[in-house]
Amino acid sequence: MIEDFQSIFVFTITAKDVIANILVAMFCGFFIAFLYKYTYTGLNYSRAFTVSLIMLTMITAIVIMVIGNNLARAFGMVGAMSIIRFRTAVKDASDIMFIFFSLTIGLASGVKLYSIAILGSLIIGAVYFIISKMDFALPQRREFLMQITTREDMEAENPFGKILSKYCGKLKLVNVKTLGEEHNQLLEFSFYITLKDESKGHLMVKEIKKIKGVEQTNLFFDETS
Repeated sequence: MIEDFQSIFVFTITAKDVIANILVAMFCGFFIAFLYKYTYTGLNYSRAFTVSLIMLTMITAIVIMVIGNNLARAFGMVGAMSIIRFRTAVKDASDIMFIFFSLTIGLASGVKLYSIAILGSLIIGAVYFIISKMDFALPQRREFLMQITTREDMEAENPFGKILSKYCGKLKLVNVKTLGEEHNQLLEFSFYITLKDESKGHLMVKEIKKIKGVEQTNLFFDETS
């Protein structure tokens, strides 16, 4: 009876198991990263974050292998992780979901539950892909704040109107104010807009910046609003 109880805390793993666990985590991590890349619809896509999803899955698998059934290691790992300061704010709820997705699959890979890791990745990935394409949670388009700063001596009164009409579903001018000194004044136009295709917002910004007389263009969206 005592020997059976002690065996619970014995965790043996071979080099073959380590390689297999890391490889499964890596392939699942690539799948998660590709899913994130091809379903992302925001304006702040980060290549570094996409790569981090792959590495996070693999590192989590290694962490769970290091911990094994050792309770002291588990507490030691928690203490070590608590000193890390994460300075990158995660504003998008889908980013948090993908981080948790990677952690979970990494945990499954680390304890040799390959069927759960692989099937879990495929099933959850398929469901998320279908939901993202259906725009299930988007009953209406999001509203953005567009700010355009121009020189006061521009020839055309509204030279960026055609570009805004091309990319925007709705457009409302909410504010016009002057900036700078009296002899070198700038005009700042503020619009509330909805985009026909949010993935092309950066293209609209680039086109407006090319207009002669436009000094600065900013597109804002607050997820909490």
